[in-house]
Amino acid sequence: QVQLVESGGGLVQAGGSLRLSCAASGRTFSRYHIAWFRQAPGKEREFVAAITWTLGSTYYADSVKGRFTISRDNAKNTVYLQMNSLKPEDTALYYCAAAATFTGATMKLSHAYDYWGQGTQVTVSS
Repeated sequence: QVQLVESGGGLVQAGGSLRLSCAASGRTFSRYHIAWFRQAPGKEREFVAAITWTLGSTYYADSVKGRFTISRDNAKNTVYLQMNSLKPEDTALYYCAAAATFTGATMKLSHAYDYWGQGTQVTVSS
């Protein structure tokens, strides 16, 4: 079992930065791929970024590439999402999720993930 708790959300002006944290419990956290998803009101949940447990490889949605950075500290059981140059369209509830396995084809799909946090709200004002 893995339990995930997100933090670090808040209200920020466009162009600003936030760092989200995803703290996990469970001894096997280091063997899970971790991703961030987000969901804006009235929209589908969408993939933001992922990091693998094997090589620490990272993947990003085109909409955040170059602005967001995902990283993990297995010793602290924590994954981070550094978000820079924030835009109003980044406003959403951000979730972290853990998957024991995924492929290139399933990584961006919600159903590939076994565990989810409750989410942290990010609001970017214009």
